[in-house]
This record gives sequence, structure tokens and C-alpha cells, in this order.
Amino acid sequence: MKKHRLVSASVVLALVLGAASSAHADEFAVDPAHSSVVFKISHLGLAWVNGRFDDISGSFALDSDRSRTSFSLVAKAESIDTNNTKRDEHLKSPDFFGAKQFPVITFQSTGASPIEGGYRVTGELTIKGAAKLVTFDLMGGRTAEFPPGVHRTGFTAELPIKRSDFGVGAANPALGDDVFVSLSFEGTKN
Repeated sequence: MKKHRLVSASVVLALVLGAASSAHADEFAVDPAHSSVVFKISHLGLAWVNGRFDDISGSFALDSDRSRTSFSLVAKAESIDTNNTKRDEHLKSPDFFGAKQFPVITFQSTGASPIEGGYRVTGELTIKGAAKLVTFDLMGGRTAEFPPGVHRTGFTAELPIKRSDFGVGAANPALGDDVFVSLSFEGTKN
């Protein structure tokens, strides 16, 4: 009887400890001071117009169980910056991002598979109220402690999107349809 209770207690303890360790994902808050969303788009096929979103936030969770690995990013449309005030105001208008009606651009992952040097991430990108599924390689995952006691990890990605998929600037033929986006973000461990 004692042996049976000892074996049962051992099994229960192993299950509890196993469930606890497998239920733990490392969670990170995106550090906006060390993160960026930048883009470039062709103007008349002659040169590139570069820009960025200055106000970004988000979070991500990393877990050995890839079903619990997730990435969530938010950029405020009002924070667009192309180093030209008049152009930025036009980009915030309903002709382009409609920043008053659609204040945020979001990405929420629906899946992440480990690849060499990072993750292949699939998720929903929502711009101007239009949601599209996108897949891209998110590279990184190295860690650092800075300042002391603050654990960080970071990722980068390059992905092309079509502005026509999101109804951004549809009436403007001077711009190319392809927008090349670069993501770079660091997260601090919660």
C-alpha cells in the first residue's frame, strides 16, 4: 500500500511539474526605443520614398511548444513619418491610411514554426480595416541582459506587401504597388 501511494505521488508530481514547465512561455514587451517599422515605395519608378512609423508597440511569447509562440505588433497610423510634413498629412488622410478612422496597423500571428536562425511566422496584417494573411521569416532570437537585470531578445524581418491589398492610395498611380517593409524589434522579458 505504501509503495502504491509513493508511485502515485511520484506520477502526480511528475505530471504537475511537466505541465508547469510546458505551460510556461517566456513573455516579452516590445521596447519602442529599440524597435522600428520602416518602409520604402517607388515613386514614378525613378526613386524610393522612405518612411517609418514612430509609435510602435507589441508583445511576443516564445515557447518550446510552438503553438504557444506568438507575435503581436501595433503601429499608430498617425505616427507615419516620411520627412515631409505635407506628404505625411496626405498619407494620414482617407486617400491613404485614413488614420482618424483606422488609427492602428496591426499584426497578430496565427502560427510560428522554428527555422534556422528564427521563425517562419504567419499571421493577420490589418491596414485600413483590411485584414490579409501574410507569411515571412523573422530572424533573430539572440538574448542579452541590458541594463543589468533586464533580459532582452530581438528579431528582424523584411517583407513585401501590396498596398492595393489594403486599399491604401488606390487612386495614386505615381506610386508603385509594392511596399517593402523592414521590421526590427527588441523585447524585454516580463
